[in-house]
Amino acid sequence: MGVTFHWSNLWPLHLFPFLAVTSLLVPVTPFPIGHARITSDIRPQYPLINHQLLSNSQTVFSDAINGRREVGALPDSGEVRGEERSDFCRPVGGGAMSAEDYGAALFLGLPDDVLALISARLRPRDLCAVALCCRGLNAAVAASEKVWLAQCQLLGPLPVLPLWRRGVRSYRALCRFLTGVAPLLGIWVHQNPELGNVVCVVWGFLSVVGVRVIPQELGPLGLHAGPLLWAPVFEILADANGASSRFFLHGRESGEDCLYPGSVRSIDSSSNVLLLEVDVLSKASIFPQKPLHLASARSISAFPEPKDANFAKKCSRSNTTEISLFTEPPPQSLSSPTFTHLPFSDRRRLLELVASKVRLKVPPDLAAAPLFERASSLDDADRLADRWLELIDMFKLNGGWVDRKAADLVLGSAEYTIAESRITMDHPLSASTGKRRSFSSVTGYLKQFMARSSSPSKSSSGNASGGCGKSKHAQLHEFLCKGDFIGLSLRATHMRLTSYRAWPNMHESKFALYKLPSHVPVTGREFAGVWGGTFGWPPGQPSEGKSGKALFFLLLSYEELEGHLVLIATKILEGTHYVLHPNGSAMFIAKIDEEASEPEAFPWETDGESLQVEVKSSHSGEGIANGYGFRYPGSKPGTLFVLQNGLLAFVWKDSQSILSLQRVELQQLLKKGERVPVLPPIVNFAYLTKSYSNVFAGFSSYSGHSSSSN
Repeated sequence: MGVTFHWSNLWPLHLFPFLAVTSLLVPVTPFPIGHARITSDIRPQYPLINHQLLSNSQTVFSDAINGRREVGALPDSGEVRGEERSDFCRPVGGGAMSAEDYGAALFLGLPDDVLALISARLRPRDLCAVALCCRGLNAAVAASEKVWLAQCQLLGPLPVLPLWRRGVRSYRALCRFLTGVAPLLGIWVHQNPELGNVVCVVWGFLSVVGVRVIPQELGPLGLHAGPLLWAPVFEILADANGASSRFFLHGRESGEDCLYPGSVRSIDSSSNVLLLEVDVLSKASIFPQKPLHLASARSISAFPEPKDANFAKKCSRSNTTEISLFTEPPPQSLSSPTFTHLPFSDRRRLLELVASKVRLKVPPDLAAAPLFERASSLDDADRLADRWLELIDMFKLNGGWVDRKAADLVLGSAEYTIAESRITMDHPLSASTGKRRSFSSVTGYLKQFMARSSSPSKSSSGNASGGCGKSKHAQLHEFLCKGDFIGLSLRATHMRLTSYRAWPNMHESKFALYKLPSHVPVTGREFAGVWGGTFGWPPGQPSEGKSGKALFFLLLSYEELEGHLVLIATKILEGTHYVLHPNGSAMFIAKIDEEASEPEAFPWETDGESLQVEVKSSHSGEGIANGYGFRYPGSKPGTLFVLQNGLLAFVWKDSQSILSLQRVELQQLLKKGERVPVLPPIVNFAYLTKSYSNVFAGFSSYSGHSSSSN
């Protein structure tokens, strides 16, 4: 008689949804967690399944939970021989298998379609935990392509998933990538420049792409029909194992588009800050002793062949290549100085230095290829796949790491110049003939003071004589001595940020982007989300006889203010030539929970299509106005009108100025957009200089720019 292994106290609580879902498949046997009858949508699809055996399998599963059965050890691999499946859940003490035991074997051998229905109601982490319960579940769940395909369908773009599968080892690897980069999807912003700095992260091809929406005027075709101007910022690629460990920074130097490879250090599941940093790694971390062998893509023949028949061969050849670029960066020690501890001048110098060393010129065919799927009638799947493969090859040739000694030569030249100047300042007569001694002495002391204050090895708050305590900044040489190589890195983390009216308060000296919270429309808060519009009427159309209207993008959110539910329209992008209002300011605030006490008539009777304007409701509020300088705007009373077809219009009471809005999907607008040239790499990611004009494009109107289509 064997010893019973009681593991009911160890059963993870987050697996209860899995147990509840499996109970949907069995109509008779009671279940300790909860039970239900077979649902009507599963029984017609699988009429040949022996539901009595399914009931027996559930009894075995519940016995295992309550400690009445042994759970076998995990096998060495996910592939298990069919004759072993009946040995995974043996009765305690051995003996012949009963009908319940055969039911357990059937449960472990459920069709992939049934397991896919179950897995669609679970999280990926729950599926991983289920696979660790016993060898049978490991074989049935972890090695099932359809189970992980169901997870991928909940995360990524459905039409291209079969094609994406060809570039990775399995759907489980693809799910790993989709889950890892999903927190980056959305809208990221920065305070500078004041016109707006909006970066929208969308799906690429086995990648996520961050593109910046350019401040612009409304085109002649209107908001939805006209192309939206954008420029690439960065993109994160998946490898064959589904790891999101490599990225490319976009930039432009000497009139040519360039790419700057780097590594992705970490992506927090609740990240709200995306940091561009320089990472320091040892030689052993980048060049492991044993090369990493990536297995070729499996089950390629299980899906229809793409139009490019060589794509599967290219993926297979790419996946079997020995890759010794780098592994995932190890966590940094808490005691060692990090990049964020360096002074701002040192951080900027390091970023610019590494970017100049790892720069890759973009070939013409790669520069003309799209970064993501377009809304045109063209089929971009083959071009996107070829571009992804070419980027992988470029990354293998240049992984983005620079020898620290080579960096020391560049950074050390400035240190040597400062040290030499200090020697001269200590002996001012050695560099002169002795004439005008007093003037040279004063000049030497001034130079010494300026050199010490600007020296990268000294903190701006420290004392050179060492009598005023420690510096609050880390020393550059201490940071560089942590490893043998330096390279660009992205780190998505979660920070405690305060906000004012849905706009986060940002650090002015960090090379970072800040994520705006996603506001999903729900009952009672139907207007939450991103809206676009212009000043003037009719909405979404340019004015006749004028160069164009400035295009505004606003984030509409709800807050409780003085006992009222108010709707706040926060400006995130402004398409004027010179900024009118600060970035992140509230364009208007309206009491959305009550109708206006003294409703006013809408100033216009018809819209742009000569249709009668229908006002569904009106709400009193306040709109932005001139105040105490640029930084502190004032407000004036106005009315928010809810019109037909989901349109919004805010009218200032005194001036009768109108801001008309319509809901927009930035990702769909970007698919119809046009690409414009980018800035140099570091400022293209985070533009930290205070500016009040459009620094992202050198054009003054919509018709006056030259761009290339995506």
